[in-house]
Amino acid sequence: MTHPIDQRYPSVKELTWAAGELSAHRPDLCVLRQIGTSRAGRPLHLLSVGRSSRAVLVVAGAHANEPTGGSTLLYLAEQALHDPALRSGVSWHFLLCADPDGASLHRTPAPRSLLDYHRNFFRPAGPEQPEWSPSVLPPHRLPPETLALTGVIDELRPYLQVSLHGTDLGGTWVQLTKDIPGLAEPFAKSAAELHIPVETGASDAAGWPASGPGVHVMPAADSDAVFPSLPDDARQSTWHHAHRYGGLTAIVEVPMWASDLVGDPAPHPAPAEAMLQLSRRLRRDTILVEEILEDALPRLAGADGPLLRAAGWALGLVPGLADDWVQPPPADATRAYISSIDAFGRRLPLRAASMLLRVLRESGDRAAPRLDELVTHWCAAFAERFGARWVPMDHQVEHQARTVVEATRQALAVTC
Repeated sequence: MTHPIDQRYPSVKELTWAAGELSAHRPDLCVLRQIGTSRAGRPLHLLSVGRSSRAVLVVAGAHANEPTGGSTLLYLAEQALHDPALRSGVSWHFLLCADPDGASLHRTPAPRSLLDYHRNFFRPAGPEQPEWSPSVLPPHRLPPETLALTGVIDELRPYLQVSLHGTDLGGTWVQLTKDIPGLAEPFAKSAAELHIPVETGASDAAGWPASGPGVHVMPAADSDAVFPSLPDDARQSTWHHAHRYGGLTAIVEVPMWASDLVGDPAPHPAPAEAMLQLSRRLRRDTILVEEILEDALPRLAGADGPLLRAAGWALGLVPGLADDWVQPPPADATRAYISSIDAFGRRLPLRAASMLLRVLRESGDRAAPRLDELVTHWCAAFAERFGARWVPMDHQVEHQARTVVEATRQALAVTC
């Protein structure tokens, strides 16, 4: 199967233009409309394909640093428009970008390496992320992007919401707010055909039960969190909002760079010792960034932009998380699980350093070269340790799209 995309990630402006072309071409089946406005005044657009009252909502761009979802969304919209079978008894609704403000700050349309990816990296602080803000903010402080998303869910009452996510380096996995029996097999088959490893021990779903390799189901509300220090709770996010209408949410993750380490199901020989070492490294790396930040802050004249807020948010997660990691690990901890924690531990200070570096460069601060050297070294070490290999963009899109279509089909039985 071929894809009408080139080898770069489209901007929000390009996605909106393409969606407008689709709606103009088939106004009998397509509607493009604005459903809200971001904090900075950018429009949030929803493209709808089909007329059925049984709705599927697909959300892209919830995290600014995960660009594959926009390409996947456009591909799915074209498929839904041209394939009557996909519209049989179902209408498709595509939120083009849940966070256009964030997307404007993360600029890597065609990264060649992890260093390219991190040169213009941005991922908002938790309270500024549309899907996660309800888990860390009271209702009266929710950002307009969140209110627009929950408003669309209230209007459409989708039996399935799919949130398109991604990771920089690792494998593919799915998180479900309710199980979708039958999804794991086609998900694994697609990943194998496209040479994408299935991340069987994803740290994002640590402690979640699995209905198949890489397919994780949200635990019950009274379950203890594996990493209790993390402030966000998936059960309080917009993912759970569809439940009030009998629906469910699937979060489909796909990597830009793949690593076979995250798919190794063999038991880890010494997980407690490994977690202790990862905790120590996380603290050590974070201190290096914090020292540069502390030195530079007096020269930044009280700067408090989104980059600096996001860097501070990421650094603030570390003390509690490092404590979490020295607790006894799961008895059945695999090499894949420890590798996923390893990647998470590298990713957190690297992201904070990358965003701080952008601030220091923009202000011409003298600490920028030192931090640049650190970011460059960490990117190289990350790629080398995990044997990073680029996943062709059409493979990223194909796998994510296949998984969405299968989830759409299989979820009908669950919700009915």
